[in-house]
Amino acid sequence: MKRFFSKPLFLTVMAFMLVLSSSLVITACVSNPYTGKSTMAFVDNDTLFASSFTQYKEFLNENSVITGTAEAAMVTRVGNRIRMAAEKWAASEGQGSYLDKYQWEYTLVRSNEVNAWCMPGGKIVVYTGILPVTKDEAGLAVVLGHEVAHALLNHGQQRVSASVLQELGASGISIFTGNQSQESQALAMTIYGAGSTVFGTLPFSRSHESEADRIGLYLLAIAGYNPEMSVSFWERMSALGGGGTPEFLSTHPADTTRITNLRNWIPEARDKATKIGIIP
Repeated sequence: MKRFFSKPLFLTVMAFMLVLSSSLVITACVSNPYTGKSTMAFVDNDTLFASSFTQYKEFLNENSVITGTAEAAMVTRVGNRIRMAAEKWAASEGQGSYLDKYQWEYTLVRSNEVNAWCMPGGKIVVYTGILPVTKDEAGLAVVLGHEVAHALLNHGQQRVSASVLQELGASGISIFTGNQSQESQALAMTIYGAGSTVFGTLPFSRSHESEADRIGLYLLAIAGYNPEMSVSFWERMSALGGGGTPEFLSTHPADTTRITNLRNWIPEARDKATKIGIIP
């Protein structure tokens, strides 16, 4: 007779992994001056930044980097304004040394992709394909504020830490179902994989995007840009379409969610900038 996977055993495994994960999170956290929250840090930034800088150089060597143009100069200029806003913010919190190991670099790369991205430690790429959507310096500041925020919030470090937890969970499932049939083991891993993605990885990613939207909006205002430009930019992004994936199955919040959130956060961004001595 086939031995099917035991539901009580599965629940026991998941409970065990939850307790173990919670213990690891408690013992491997760092505080962030931009949010005041403690975040997972299973890999130190010295290691992560060094790897990031190497990968960034490799990417630039393999792609078409644009220099000496007005657009490339704008990317650098806006990036530096956002960086200085981050420095003012950290200094206002008495955490000026927090940014000492960051090596900021903003590069314009030729690509039709409507995108920009950031690597741990402050290495940022803007694709030419997003410039028609940003339209001007203020629109570009929305994008770079968001990307700089990812770096400041150590989202790369948190993603690596989350991957460690997910792999640990998979190992735990494998150990605790070792005496079950192959079918039961496979079913357990399938359930774990789907569950950890839908209820773990994807919400985790969406929360990072929302957090970068919010902190990026504050940086935008501290840099002296009008935070209302963030809504205009996302309205243009939304008009491009391509957001057919349900939000709960996506790594990013829906455009409508982002726009609503940004509208709600604009007063907060203005207040933050004012406290630091900037009138956005």
